[in-house]
Amino acid sequence: MRGAIEAAQAARPDRLRALDRLRAASPGWTARSGESVYTFYVDRMAGDLSALIDRLDYLQALGVRWLHPLPLLKAREGDSDGGFAVQDYREVEPSLGTMVDLERLAQELHSRDMGLLLDVVCNHTAREHDWARRAREGDPRYRAYYHVVESAEAVAAWEETLIDVFPDTAPGSFTHDPDMGGWVWTTFYPFQWDLNYANPDVFLEMLEVLLFLANRGVQGFRLDSAPFLWKREGTSCRNQPETYQIIEAFRAALDLAAPSVVLLAEAIESLDDVLPFFGREAPACGLAYNNGVMTALWGALADQDAEPVNRVLTAAAARPDHAAWLNYVRCHDDLIWNALSAYADFADLERWSTFYDGAGFSDGRRFQTAPGGVPSTNGMASALVGVGKSGVDQDLALARLRLLYGVIHALDGWPLIYMGDEIGLGNDESYTLDPERAAEGRWLHRPAMDWARASEAARGQGPVGAVFRSLRRFGEAARELNELGVTGRAVPLDVGDRRLLAFARTAGQPFVCLANLSPETVALNEPMDGAETPWDILTHQAVASGPLTLQPYQILWLAGRP
Repeated sequence: MRGAIEAAQAARPDRLRALDRLRAASPGWTARSGESVYTFYVDRMAGDLSALIDRLDYLQALGVRWLHPLPLLKAREGDSDGGFAVQDYREVEPSLGTMVDLERLAQELHSRDMGLLLDVVCNHTAREHDWARRAREGDPRYRAYYHVVESAEAVAAWEETLIDVFPDTAPGSFTHDPDMGGWVWTTFYPFQWDLNYANPDVFLEMLEVLLFLANRGVQGFRLDSAPFLWKREGTSCRNQPETYQIIEAFRAALDLAAPSVVLLAEAIESLDDVLPFFGREAPACGLAYNNGVMTALWGALADQDAEPVNRVLTAAAARPDHAAWLNYVRCHDDLIWNALSAYADFADLERWSTFYDGAGFSDGRRFQTAPGGVPSTNGMASALVGVGKSGVDQDLALARLRLLYGVIHALDGWPLIYMGDEIGLGNDESYTLDPERAAEGRWLHRPAMDWARASEAARGQGPVGAVFRSLRRFGEAARELNELGVTGRAVPLDVGDRRLLAFARTAGQPFVCLANLSPETVALNEPMDGAETPWDILTHQAVASGPLTLQPYQILWLAGRP
């Protein structure tokens, strides 16, 4: 490992060394508000990396600070689970470009004071990866890179405590492979082979991948499927203590060779299991998905009741000081209600799952679930709030979309925008016509970007022009919080009406966010923790003294007059 780190140190380009020094001189830089992230599939967004570079002006106009493309490294041919079955970590998917194109994108972003956050699938490789190919050819060194169980009885013993990720489309966690003489561990799909991190060679290989990409200009890594890295019989094989130690070791090595690189944990688990990804015995990830708050926001919106969010916000405040949440409304994955089971009753989860399966204002679709759980939800954010749905008030639908994004920008952490949400992009019903995608319901919310609609919205035109302007303004306002000295965690406030989501940021200058979760006008008569908050940051307008009145789905960011 020492040799790999020293080689990466020696090869690090000067511009990246300068970035390392700049961030080292600003400890806690990840705590800044308004580090807006934009996530997307390259092909759905722009076609390829060269065309993506041509779209950077649009993203910069939106206020984006970080680009987070979903997997773009070379994947297996055919079904690759949306690129999450990687065949080569050191090559770009040929249809998207080359490693030279990726470096050019990274350099262009750096010149604009923007960063590249890349998806690295660290739990598994494609069956076609060179390591797996050598393992299938009988090389014992590479066979030890994977988990192979040699009897059906042993497989059954493991399966007793495992939870299927895709119980409908890929049941079970093992796939028999004649070349391997047994059953290969495949947590996700049969063509995705889980790596064996009990083998130190696997850790070193993946570390060298991170170091290689970091020196190509990648400024951050999303560690995909991080909870699954360690296997222990008799457990769910998720979030084991060794998993957290592996991430801490990645962080320690990067601190020596590429210290400005940030790590993001993709851990869609309960908060008790997510928090250790920030580090227990040593620092680990600087960022983690705030899945609990995201899911609770959708439940609160359905019920017009802030209490689910209040419970999760209280728990999320337990993050360590060096860490930040990645706050989001939607992403490329399904909305997993079961991950909220520690903070909501089963009846609540079931009701929300049913609501977003096309009931009420929603135009979502149910997805699969493990036995004993409730179905997850698929759908773009605009569809889930009712944009484009017959019989739904469209002004209120767009207001719901703006409200959700206004909340996540006001929270402590980095806000994430999912591709197309800034223009109210809807579901892609056509995925069912593609044989390679038809069986995977999550393609419903992976549409191609509508650039005609985007150009119109960016000019402030059309019904969705207001959404684009709002998201851009939320990013600007979040960065204004830094200038105003607003810091600290979001802590819920009791304002006497559960239709109102209210929270304060607890350090620095006083700040309160108020969001009306209902389609009715709501009057607020009770004082808010004795704080004097006469100024709405979003509109730069004074707030009249006395009772506050919030219009349907209105959001206010209140602070002292600057």
